[in-house]
Amino acid sequence: MDKKKLKDIVLMALGWFFLLLGVVGLFLPVLQGILFIIIGLYFLSKKSRWAKNLLFRFKSRYPAVYERLKELKRKLKR
Repeated sequence: MDKKKLKDIVLMALGWFFLLLGVVGLFLPVLQGILFIIIGLYFLSKKSRWAKNLLFRFKSRYPAVYERLKELKRKLKR
């Protein structure tokens, strides 16, 4: 398996993990559900058009949370 396929699989797995964690977080008071959903959609949007569209809708609906995601993205790149 080449590196690109492995990277795609890891991105999809991370995306689904955070998306499911976000759904659970909507019902548990401890987790930030919306934030985890947006993180999951961010990972999934790299390979999926439906996730990219949902991420755009979340961006317009929850701009403060989206800004936190961008800050997290910058930290991860370092």
